Amino acid sequence: VQLVESGGGLVQPGGSLRLSCAASGFTFSTYSMSWHRQAPGKEREWVATIRSAGGSTNYADSMKGRFTISRDNDKNTVYLQMNSLKPEDTAMYYCRARRGTGYEYWGQGTQVTVSS
Repeated sequence: VQLVESGGGLVQPGGSLRLSCAASGFTFSTYSMSWHRQAPGKEREWVATIRSAGGSTNYADSMKGRFTISRDNDKNTVYLQMNSLKPEDTAMYYCRARRGTGYEYWGQGTQVTVSS
């Protein structure tokens, strides 16, 4: 099983980034996928989830209207489009795959830095 995040980098406040998470080694379409982030000195926090069936989405309040999670089951990839980025969005971003109890996988993360 492998989850590989990409797309992070340095961006100015107000800018945009699109993160990708490529999955392999499991049946991607049957897993709910989510993004999480962890800033230095802080606990990891949930960002957004997209479910396997139907693709319904949920977002943390501070990301609503700015971030969009999507998935492409043909490419085994989940995305996070981030717009109107703020310095407080600076963090390591991780994707997670989850199905029921006991089936959970994490990627290694991609760094997002929002700074002028």
